[in-house]
Amino acid sequence: MAGRYFDEWQVGDRVQHAITRTVTETDNVLITTLTHNPQPLHLDYEAAAATEFGKPLVNSCFTFSLMVGVSVHDTTLGTLVANLGYDKLVFPNPVFAGDTLRSESECLALRESKSRPNAGIVTWAHRSFNQRSELVCECTRTALLLKKPE
Repeated sequence: MAGRYFDEWQVGDRVQHAITRTVTETDNVLITTLTHNPQPLHLDYEAAAATEFGKPLVNSCFTFSLMVGVSVHDTTLGTLVANLGYDKLVFPNPVFAGDTLRSESECLALRESKSRPNAGIVTWAHRSFNQRSELVCECTRTALLLKKPE
């Protein structure tokens, strides 16, 4: 188990996640077709060439999922009771096939669970950056975590 228990977090804790990932065209095609997203901006080079971006954008659902996925090992693996929600999800810069993404998480808030004495609620800011250190995705995530067993 690699995740941290509720009582092992402090507001201000920041984790630079070790896993980085170069996004591929296959990643983009798979997430786009698996989710039945017909947006030509993700799949059609001709249509995308006519936009300000000049080439297909990586589906933002992939960017978001990758950011959260690489955070799990350092945050909630083995300690998660439930995800309670994601808020303030933004994509300030585009992601293209060939971009290498890295992510970080920062603990923003902690509070005891009112209904579960063995758990507490943690809120993080998750952020993902490309190889030029441009922010490409950010959200807040709130989760119910187990407390460390006595």
